[in-house]
Amino acid sequence: MAEVINNDASINGKLKVVFIEDYRVSNAEIIFAASDVSEQISTASKEASGTGNMKFMLNGAPTLGTMDGANVEIVEEVGEENAFIFGLSADEVIRYENQGGYYPMDYFNNDQDIRRVLMQLINGEYSHGDMNLFREIYDSLLNTNSSDRADTYFILADFKPYAEAQRRVEEAYRDEKRWAKMAILNMASSGKFSSDRTIQEYVDELWHLDKVEIKVDPQSFESK
Repeated sequence: MAEVINNDASINGKLKVVFIEDYRVSNAEIIFAASDVSEQISTASKEASGTGNMKFMLNGAPTLGTMDGANVEIVEEVGEENAFIFGLSADEVIRYENQGGYYPMDYFNNDQDIRRVLMQLINGEYSHGDMNLFREIYDSLLNTNSSDRADTYFILADFKPYAEAQRRVEEAYRDEKRWAKMAILNMASSGKFSSDRTIQEYVDELWHLDKVEIKVDPQSFESK
């Protein structure tokens, strides 16, 4: 996909897709500090997004994401006006799973953008003409040929809300003062995610441990 996107004449250097190999802490130290936006887009209730979004926040990157995992806590701290939240809620996802009523084929049939993107998976546009390379992904979204249920992660339901969230990112980024304020507020609101608070919470709520106080005689240091 990077080969197609990066060589598209209409983009002409405005966008580039890069896959960073061998991701590790030394790479992360550069990525977190250099990023403008933190994309945390797991379907609500499906994946408790981890500590990466907190590191992006600490470095001033507003969160573009669903109300899932630590994104919920981030929004509680910084305010939804300083993030870009989209998509189904956890309650909506769980209700679909328990009660049914979600039909991904309706999105395919009724939305030209979604239909075009999915057809690109099987018309060879991103695979040098190989119409089967991404067939399994196509099937997983629309039928049960490769999964127990079509679109298990409700990707098609969140597709247009995600595109709209990206539009809001673009709008905010053009406003330099607004973007600077959002970045500063994200950094200033990240204190909750310190290791001190986290460890104390684990001690109190999960491990139920008591503090061990070590009494030290100050005079023992004076003699050294």
